[in-house]
Amino acid sequence: MTLQEFFDLLALNPEIIIFFFLACPLTALLASWLGKGEGHLTPWKYMYSVLVYLICIPGIFAVTLNVYLFLFERQSIFEADMWTQILPIISMIGTLLLIRKNVSFDQIPGFGKLGGLLWIIGGLLVLMWIIDRTHIIAITIIPFYQVLLAFVVLLGIVVFGWWKMTKKEATSSVN
Repeated sequence: MTLQEFFDLLALNPEIIIFFFLACPLTALLASWLGKGEGHLTPWKYMYSVLVYLICIPGIFAVTLNVYLFLFERQSIFEADMWTQILPIISMIGTLLLIRKNVSFDQIPGFGKLGGLLWIIGGLLVLMWIIDRTHIIAITIIPFYQVLLAFVVLLGIVVFGWWKMTKKEATSSVN
């Protein structure tokens, strides 16, 4: 099964996607009501961690997919699929805003790793876009040291993202 076949299958059954992307922000809203002011405590912070990963993985994938489709495939914004390209992003933003009302992201286990993942994906997308747009003629016009400098800077961004994703989190003594 290809990714396009999977998206076509989801388009035939949008109620599954709609349920998932409505359930996550509603769960965050319910958790913020029930655990008001207690989001930093042990049962709530792990529930928020699971919720963040449940919503951010498809949301980050949707952002990456949109960037790829608009930059590389030159897809029109009018052809964007509401269920697989827009709803995950809206749901991710809404869920994260609701979670942030009750707990700081620094207190959610593993949240920093998502930021590192975003740095890696962003750096690689920019690198791929530059490679896609650069042609042999353009390389001969640009001095070689500038091409190397740009490559090193983008590689540094990817390494910085990898470092943010893999660094050990500070353990707190407060449960």
